[in-house]
Amino acid sequence: MSGKPKLHYFNGRGRMESIRWLLAAAGVEFEECFLETKDDLTKLQKDGSLLFQQVPMVEIDGMKMVQSRAISNYIAAKYNLYGKDLKERALIDMYVEAVIDLNELLMTHTFQPADKKEQHFATIVDKATNRYFPVYEKVLKDHGQDFLVGNRLSRADVQLLETLLMAEECKPDILVKFPLLQSFKARISNIPTIKKFLQPGSQRKPPLQEKDVPKLMKIFH
Repeated sequence: MSGKPKLHYFNGRGRMESIRWLLAAAGVEFEECFLETKDDLTKLQKDGSLLFQQVPMVEIDGMKMVQSRAISNYIAAKYNLYGKDLKERALIDMYVEAVIDLNELLMTHTFQPADKKEQHFATIVDKATNRYFPVYEKVLKDHGQDFLVGNRLSRADVQLLETLLMAEECKPDILVKFPLLQSFKARISNIPTIKKFLQPGSQRKPPLQEKDVPKLMKIFH
């Protein structure tokens, strides 16, 4: 059996993408087993691989881990992306939880019905630019370091970068009023493991397109 983590999910971003980002940032090679049909999901459910009958599922260190936050916490702790003490971990958790809230909004945009898309887009831009980004801009200013927490890379940096790039896919000039976030994006993107993940041909997934939605619905519904 390979020692590499094995990721079970569909061939797209969804709730697995942040896990891919963390592994890539840590320089960890991983394998992927893509769900292509409803039968692929049913097989995992019936053989007892999915504790709560849901993916994402990651095989790592002899475990079949489910629940994306639990998986991310484990990877962050295992690969030293979770701060040096309890207080740093608490800060990382706070920053990450807010990033996840924004990420969820961005991730669900493609699934909105046509008559709700415009309002949903307006909500994304409003929350990103008025609630979330000003906080991270202030954190970077007050902390005065290259990273959000302490003086080394953590999962907070990785997951914020992931979400900044997703926000720019949605609205290319969304960071125009946030110079520290712009320089943070450039700096973290240039870390060798992350730079590699951002290159074409990596295991990073492209944005979900509307044409992909029916296929997903067949797998999960």
